[in-house]
Amino acid sequence: MLELIDLKVSYGPVEALHGLNLTVAEGELVTILGSNGAGKTTTLMAVSGLVPVRSGEIRFEGRRLDTLRSHQVVALGVTQAPEGRRIFGPLTVSENLALGAFSRRDRPAAAKRLRWVYDLFPRLFERQDQMAGTLSGGEQQMLAIGRALMSEPRLLLLDEPSLGLAPLLVRSIFQTIRAINQAGVTIVLVEQNARAALKLADRGYVLEVGRLVMAGPAADLLHDPRIQTAYLGGGPPAG
Repeated sequence: MLELIDLKVSYGPVEALHGLNLTVAEGELVTILGSNGAGKTTTLMAVSGLVPVRSGEIRFEGRRLDTLRSHQVVALGVTQAPEGRRIFGPLTVSENLALGAFSRRDRPAAAKRLRWVYDLFPRLFERQDQMAGTLSGGEQQMLAIGRALMSEPRLLLLDEPSLGLAPLLVRSIFQTIRAINQAGVTIVLVEQNARAALKLADRGYVLEVGRLVMAGPAADLLHDPRIQTAYLGGGPPAG
């Protein structure tokens, strides 16, 4: 479904991605791991059309994305829930969700999608008339994911969905991500919580300073001593 071919992205004179190659098959949940500055967010932003590509290609279902604007990428079925949530605080929950469906003209379909989002996140249904800026951190993350789902993406890009959340909320968010994937949405997950991400994902990629250094089935990476030392605190995986 998604293919990155020798992808290079620069911020001014600084190259952030050094020829990245990565694939995601339809229906997969793939995680991208790495420390701060590894290029994880840059990868998602490049796919979304939010940063220019210096060279290489990004293909979605065979069509190049790196030549398109971000709204055209969304129209093709690729949506991102960004790091830091970036919800519209002065608007209500329902208004934020409505903005997520801006590219869809089929109102009955949008209404059906809204019901699904409320089923996934009952708390959003309870808070639908509340100003988004007054929600808790966990509720704002639910809203960011729900807003992304309103455009009916076939590929959902999630950037640090557990950031700053209490452990109980993290478990709830990850359970919902699994449900979204099981409903047929392909997911690329960038996540600092490497253990939780690898337990959830089918496959994983590991970046270091803009380069791919490891890739494979998530279960293999979870038990790899190098991953345990670098990202899992050095101990064997629990559970």
